[in-house]
Amino acid sequence: MKYINNNLIQGESLLKAGKVHWFVFFSGAFVTLFGGLLLIGSSDSKMNLLVGTIILLVGAISLIKAYFYYIGTELAVTNKRVVAKFGFIKRDSIELNYSAVESITVEQGIVGRILNFGTVWVNGSGGRRAPIPIIVAPLEFRKFALEAFESQNDS
Repeated sequence: MKYINNNLIQGESLLKAGKVHWFVFFSGAFVTLFGGLLLIGSSDSKMNLLVGTIILLVGAISLIKAYFYYIGTELAVTNKRVVAKFGFIKRDSIELNYSAVESITVEQGIVGRILNFGTVWVNGSGGRRAPIPIIVAPLEFRKFALEAFESQNDS
């Protein structure tokens, strides 16, 4: 939460932080494992060796990309706004004051419901929609954010 903590405005405090789910590594791990198995079983064929190496490299690149997404994504609800930061070297951020947030929606597929992850969509005024994919406990995060909005509106 380094980015978010460094960019809190005066009188603002962090209420809840969101996390990226470990499932972000699944496809890269699967492809890497498949490529490794092809390499192990390709002792006789140069073509299988080449294909296995390529698949292994694609999987490794996918794992590296997932790792940077995992460590480079921050999501938080503060007492004044919703903040999301993406990227490790190239950085994108979304910061919406409560007054600019119209709704927060959650998308979860079957696997997401089973493993408790999903995409949180922050819908701002003016039609801006900000997706935050593969977040742990998205329904809990949405509920917490909506409760924070309500308490801010009541005061």
